[in-house]
This record gives sequence, C-alpha cells and structure tokens, in this order.
Amino acid sequence: MKNPANSRTLITESSSGYDQLENMNISDILININQEDEKVALAVNTVIPQIEILVAHLVKAFETGGRLFYIGAGTSGRLGVLDASEIPPTFGVPANRVIGLIAGGDTALRTAVENAEDDSEQAWKDLSAYSPTPNDTLVGIAASGTTKYVIGGIENAKKLGMLTAGVTNNPGSPLALASDIPIEINVGSEFVTGSTRMKSGTSQKMVLNMITTSLMIKIGRVKGNKMVDMQLSNAKLVNRGANMIMEELSISKKEAEVLLSKYGSVREAIDNSVSH
Repeated sequence: MKNPANSRTLITESSSGYDQLENMNISDILININQEDEKVALAVNTVIPQIEILVAHLVKAFETGGRLFYIGAGTSGRLGVLDASEIPPTFGVPANRVIGLIAGGDTALRTAVENAEDDSEQAWKDLSAYSPTPNDTLVGIAASGTTKYVIGGIENAKKLGMLTAGVTNNPGSPLALASDIPIEINVGSEFVTGSTRMKSGTSQKMVLNMITTSLMIKIGRVKGNKMVDMQLSNAKLVNRGANMIMEELSISKKEAEVLLSKYGSVREAIDNSVSH
C-alpha cells in the first residue's frame, strides 16, 4: 500500500486533466475552471453524513458551553479564520465560541510564513492559550491531509478528550486517520496542478459554511429563515433588520425602524411586539 504522505500519491497533487493552459484562450480557461467547479458540490454531497455527526455533537456541546476551534495552514487556515470571524456579526454569538487559528498566526492571513505548517507542536501551543477542555471540539483543515501543524493539533486534542474532525481532500490521509470524524472530500485533481486554493479550497469553504450555519440554526440563532441576532453594525444591516421586522410583523417600514431603534435587536423587537 502506498504511503499517503508521499506527495506523488496525493489526489490533490495529481496532474490536471488539462494541459497547455497557457495556449488556451480566456474563454476556454474560464469555462474549464467552471466545469471543474461543478464537481465540488457533488463531492461535498457525499460527506454530508459525516458533517451531520459532527454538527449533532456540536449542538449538544454548545448547550453546555463548548466551543468550536478550527486549525489550518495556508488557504485552509485562512478559510477557518474567515468562517469563525463571520459568526459573531451574522448570528450574534460571542467571538470566543467559534475560533479559527492559522499556522504562523495572524501574519499568515496576508503573507506566507515560512515553515509554520511543519511544526507539529505549535497548534497545541496556539490552542492552549484558550484553555481548551474536553467539551470543546477541534476541526483540522488540510487539503493534503499531511500538514504537521494540523495533525499535531488533532493528536494533542484527542489526548485531552476533545472530539476531533478532519476536513481533507485526500481520503485515507494521515489527517483523516487521526481524526474521530474524517470528512474526506474527493474533488479530484485541480485545474492548475496542485493549486488547492481552487476546488479543494472551495469545498472546504462549503463544508465550513454547512457546519456553522446548521449549528447556529439548531441552537436557536435563526428565526424562520432570518438572522434575527445579527449585529447591526452598518446602515445596510440596519435596513435589513428593519425589513425583517416589517415582514415578520406585517407593519410599515417606518414602524419597523422605530421598533429597531427602541430595542436595538431584530429578535428583541419582534419578541417584545408579539408579547404585547
């Protein structure tokens, strides 16, 4: 059996189904990239059962104060930080409930940090700053499934008793084997060989969206189909909030704006108006 850590055997490193890319016209490049992207949602569909197991666990853990941590390097790390950073403004959940960590720290969000992903102990050092407990959950993200930073974090988290999941694009990879819940998204080779910021990254973004959105819905941060706990941090969101109240209560826009101004929250405006 081939060693999954050998880059020559990794699906994410396999040669593109296209060649002579530089000789393609722009239209063909775009059409071919789009055709490859069409495969991503189908690949994600196959891992829904694993995502469901993870979310079911998270719902129970969150009810007793548990937290969700993401760890990753490069594109995978950036996607974890992105997903975590969008939870407070979208759902009104404190920033310390979903936390994204990237190899190399915040500097790595904009600039590559050399060798940061090769340190198998650094992820646990980064996590330790948050005093993790067995009630917390760790999701490691790595397209290759071989990133030492991520695997080391997963292994240390399991020693503490945390549930772990691994989001990877190489089935049978070390990350998948190390995780309690392997989420293995086989999107095939990339349009540009080895460029996992493309289909692999897109699939990871989709899965992280599914994890946190379904979690937030099940812990009551959505009413009907609306983000009633969103932070009203700019004019666009205030207007969106007023429209939600107007639709929910069947009142005028002006009345909705008055309620929103009074209560400062879509949920509070709706709940208080209904109760009265």
